Amino acid sequence: MIKSKPDFFVVSDEIYEHINYTGEHASLGTIPGIFDQVITVNGVSKAFAMTGYRIGYLGAPTWIAKACSKMQGQVTSAPSGVSQMAAKAAVLADPSSVSYMKDAFLKRRDMMLEKLGEIPGLKLNVPEGAFYIFPNCMELLGTVTDDGKEINTSSDLCMYLLQAENVALVAGDAFGAAECFRLSYAASEEMLVEASRRSVSSIW
Repeated sequence: MIKSKPDFFVVSDEIYEHINYTGEHASLGTIPGIFDQVITVNGVSKAFAMTGYRIGYLGAPTWIAKACSKMQGQVTSAPSGVSQMAAKAAVLADPSSVSYMKDAFLKRRDMMLEKLGEIPGLKLNVPEGAFYIFPNCMELLGTVTDDGKEINTSSDLCMYLLQAENVALVAGDAFGAAECFRLSYAASEEMLVEASRRSVSSIW
């Protein structure tokens, strides 16, 4: 049994609950004794591929939810009725209806790990969910490309690949890990293979 700390609240971002490769999703809000101190944040953009609908939601004690509603009402307009009804249909549907997306992401993850594993100097972790990989590129920093570009930071690496090969990555600085970069594999297998080919031929 987890002992409650009355003045302590947790914001639990569970947007990837259905893109989980390791097993069942465990929500903090289901733990007896602390559920009223958990603010669960979720939405339909990831698991249901409904990014354009811009629908998010939260589960929290009533007084917190009402306060959030007041703030939200001052910073953004309400989503359309169509978006709201579509989101309702999505979250009430059987989660197995989108399991094919998780299977596709898992296949792409493994493919990208294999491609990235062929690049000397990259250190890889194995993501257990979502659709990103966050390689450590520290051993590649301080190098010079064939056309004389110095790669001293992950930002240099990302900018070079963007300008030279139209491959978009995100530098790790944005996530507090300047020695890493983030790539998304939420794209077709053909695009991912081509992006890998361009990256390898351009730098390594």
